[in-house]
Amino acid sequence: MSVREEIHEQIVGALEGAKFPIKTPEELFDALPDGANTTCRSGDVVLKASDAGEVLTSDDFPFESAESVATTIVNKAGL
Repeated sequence: MSVREEIHEQIVGALEGAKFPIKTPEELFDALPDGANTTCRSGDVVLKASDAGEVLTSDDFPFESAESVATTIVNKAGL
């Protein structure tokens, strides 16, 4: 599995049980198990939710699914 796929899968897993749509970065952090400190790792790559929050813009919201959150974050993070 590639780094991109692994991080994507971890984000989707972290958002299991989240209520959608997620309309703001604050709602996104609240939906994650450790909030802004939620961390995904694959090999040498470490991606914290707070880092992802820095690349998301208001145009990315609302998110309708965990899959769309994960896809947007891995794309914007350049993975």
